[in-house]
Amino acid sequence: MSLGRWVQIDRMDNPRFPDIETPCVKVCVVDPETQFCIGCGRTRTEIAGWLAMSPAERHTIVEALTERVATLTQRKSRRGGRSGRLARSS
Repeated sequence: MSLGRWVQIDRMDNPRFPDIETPCVKVCVVDPETQFCIGCGRTRTEIAGWLAMSPAERHTIVEALTERVATLTQRKSRRGGRSGRLARSS
């Protein structure tokens, strides 16, 4: 399963780095509990090593990202909003 939202990295015309697909959506915030980026679903280690990975390694990670991103918010218990305020005032 593919994310279908890959973009090309512009390596500033550096011939050492051909255009490499990335799932980055420029929302770079790592969830402290899961250690997954809430934008793309990758870990910090995966993000840092992305350019050094083979296409097969990147593909394996991308296959897991859809599920990771989908379950990021499901794992969270909501503490705010109206129900949070009502619970605190009781």
